[in-house]
Formats: sequence, C-alpha cells, structure tokens
Amino acid sequence: MNEEKNVSCGIIMESLERLSPPAFAESWDNVGLLAGRRDKTVGKVCVALDATDGVVEEAAAEGAGLLLTHHPLIFSAVKRVNTDDFTGRRIVKLLQNDISYYAMHTNFDVMGMADAAAGKMRIQGQQVLDVTYEDESSKEGIGRYGKLPHAMTVRECASYVKEVFCLESVKIYGNPDTVLERAAISPGSGKSMIKPAVVAGVDVLVTGDIEHHEGLDAMAQGLTVIDAGHYGIEKLFVPYMVEYLRGEFPGLNVFAAKEKNPFWVMA
Repeated sequence: MNEEKNVSCGIIMESLERLSPPAFAESWDNVGLLAGRRDKTVGKVCVALDATDGVVEEAAAEGAGLLLTHHPLIFSAVKRVNTDDFTGRRIVKLLQNDISYYAMHTNFDVMGMADAAAGKMRIQGQQVLDVTYEDESSKEGIGRYGKLPHAMTVRECASYVKEVFCLESVKIYGNPDTVLERAAISPGSGKSMIKPAVVAGVDVLVTGDIEHHEGLDAMAQGLTVIDAGHYGIEKLFVPYMVEYLRGEFPGLNVFAAKEKNPFWVMA
C-alpha cells in the first residue's frame, strides 16, 4: 500500500487543467479555483458532483484540504459572502475549514465527460455533437454521436441506458418498437442538443432535463429522446476524477462524497 502524502493545491490544479483546460469552458461558465488557497498543502481531496450542504459538511468532517466538484457553487458575481444565504454559508464553511474549492464544469464536459459517457454506451465512430471550440488542428465540443454497438429497439435502448448508467428509471419520448442504429449522448441538460442531434441524423438522443414541449418537438422531427436525468449521467464525473487523481498522485487520499439523486419518484 502506498504511504499517504501531501500535495500542493497548485500542483493538483495544474494536473486538472492539463486534463480539462479552462479554455474549453463556455463563456458564461465559472470554473477553476473558486475559493480558498492555491498555495496550501492538500492531504485529502473530496470529489462530488455538487457542493451541497451535505457535501461541504462531509468534506470538513473528513479533513479534506480540497473539494473538487463538477457544478460550480458560484456562477454569477457574488457581492457579499456571509451566512445569510445558502451559498454564503457554504463558502464560509469551506474557508473556516481551510478547504480550497475547485470546479470543472463545461471544460470537463468537452474534455472528459463526452468521451466517457459515449464510451460507456460503446458508441462507435464517435464524432463531436456540438462544436464549441475549434482551432487549426481540432474541433471539440459538447456530446458525442455515432453508431450503437448493434441495432436495438427504443425499449431495448432504454433498458441498455438504465443498465450502463445504473439508473432506476428513464423518461422516453418515442415509439417503444422503433429500431435505433445511430445515437447521440449529451450529459447534463440536453434541450439545446436536440437540433444538433437532428442535424447529425441520429435516431436517438440520450441526455437529461427534457421538458414536455422539447420532447414533443424532438418526436415531430423523427428523433427519439431518452431522458436519463441530469444527475443520472453526470454522476460519472465522481468515479472518473477519483480514479484520475489517484493515478496522478499515488498516496494522495482521494474519496467520493456520499451523494445520491437529489429527487425521488413516487409511482
């Protein structure tokens, strides 16, 4: 067993930014070191999807020096940091416990999440669904599309998505007996991905946060949608980053926060 060791927060951040450079983040996003000290020494890292009250409390109780999340706790400008609101209370708790807080959001969606999600579904011949970054040598962006591992009905594909992402349920817009061959996947909120999926000519879009009208509009354009939930697919961020950090920094104590789907369904 490797001995536990401490690592500079700045060194960890450099590694994270090699994996998912901040330049790939959307202009409206807020990624990087959002609170705390860059120069501190970290012995434990807590990884979570969201910086909820429970996650912040757990990070503090476990003595984490760094909290790494996918969704940023701070999106827009903050004029006050105090305990009068839930965001301020979380920031104060982090700073009181000398926990540096780092978020990897749309930069990880582009450089990490998209390939990981498509890989889990074994999508073949992967291409970028929605290009958000382009230079002389490459095109990168949100989501991936290509061929399913084999033709399957909508019902079979929905069952496959449930199995691959360990879900209790999915929401489906489409005829259960329609045969699918080409699929797109876009973790997180996928309403804006319907048009790129139609343009790409896929049969099904696997995503989250699809509302009534978006689902109907997709069906009208011949596109089946399997809504696996925002949390349902993006939760893969946690094991992905735990494994990555353990590989990059053997001996660093990296643990996953105790999280679960934030809502439940009554049948």
